[in-house]
Amino acid sequence: MLGKRIRHIHRYQEIVNAFIRNGFAFLVMELGLTEMFSIKKKWASEQKLAQKRSLGEKVRSFLEELGPSFVKLGQIASTRPDLIPQEIVKELEKLQDHVQPISFIEVKEIIEAELGNKLEQLFLEFNEEPLASASIGQVHDAVLPSNKRVAVKVQRPNLKTIVETDLEIIGDLARMAENRFAWAANYHLTEIVEEFSNALHQELDYDNEARNAERISRYCEEEPYLVIPKIHWEYSTKKVLTSDYIDGIKISQNKTLDQLGYNRKIIAERFTNIMLKQMLVDGYFHGDPHPGNIVILPNDTIGMLDFGMVGRLNAEIKYHFASLVIAMRHQSTDGILKAITSMGLIEPDTKINELRMDIEDLQEKYYQEALSQIHFGEVINELFSIAFKHIYNFQRT
Repeated sequence: MLGKRIRHIHRYQEIVNAFIRNGFAFLVMELGLTEMFSIKKKWASEQKLAQKRSLGEKVRSFLEELGPSFVKLGQIASTRPDLIPQEIVKELEKLQDHVQPISFIEVKEIIEAELGNKLEQLFLEFNEEPLASASIGQVHDAVLPSNKRVAVKVQRPNLKTIVETDLEIIGDLARMAENRFAWAANYHLTEIVEEFSNALHQELDYDNEARNAERISRYCEEEPYLVIPKIHWEYSTKKVLTSDYIDGIKISQNKTLDQLGYNRKIIAERFTNIMLKQMLVDGYFHGDPHPGNIVILPNDTIGMLDFGMVGRLNAEIKYHFASLVIAMRHQSTDGILKAITSMGLIEPDTKINELRMDIEDLQEKYYQEALSQIHFGEVINELFSIAFKHIYNFQRT
């Protein structure tokens, strides 16, 4: 471990500074990092400023400050309300990829090295300005020799080395935390970090993303209102991914959808049905369906993009999740308790009576609401937060 810290000492110092600036100096001290790294004299004043923000805001700021690897881990964590408290999840959902695009010269070099030919020979047209730039890569609009319009995603140079360094450090910090904090050991922090790290490694492999897209596309062949872009394998590698270009409106752009005459109620119903089918029938679903990855096409059709993360549910979990949905629909406290227990969301020794009361309070909260006004995802998140709270209370005592 010491050799790892010496090898990455500059990055460790940046992380220590970010902890302090964002109100986590106590972690630096408790982890014993003050003995190995220099601490700025003004850290006390920075701590006072940080204390004015909520825990979720401080976590988000910490991740944003440390760049692509940490931002991406935060985005992955935001999809796991079963592991992360809701107040933090809400802030992680705001994480944006504030990343400067790489130059066209670098993009050209990467594409030519990966595809083994000159850019001018590979594409009839290639827009030098990126359509989007994110922490892992950026997307360019292009036209194939067949006159097919495509989106070409290019991974940032040297990204794997940067990510591997950060993941080594994060893993080291998680092990240190488990050795020093009871809560970290109780939550198996190293296992959580390992899960998130595995998800990030998968996103670094565009071959993996291409296979995910094709697999979901096969499962959804009979869905008339779903479009998944076709992968062009001859123009794709682990660092370059070429797929059909889909020109749609982000699902979050309500005003634009209304102005153009789209039916948002139909869109919501179709999107819900598609996701439930992927989860409960196929057991293989889009793992990061945020507004940037979901676009609306003519005839209220839904386009899904970016399959770097997918979720998998085996037959047993599919059954329990379906049972949970049914129990929530029927407002059955016993059914909800049975489902979340079977899914492993609570410990055997959790105080069930207190958990039951919280579930009944949640049901009461939504009892008077019209079904059309209830956001199912929000209810699920609140339920996970309740389960999380009771695990925490149990393990803390």
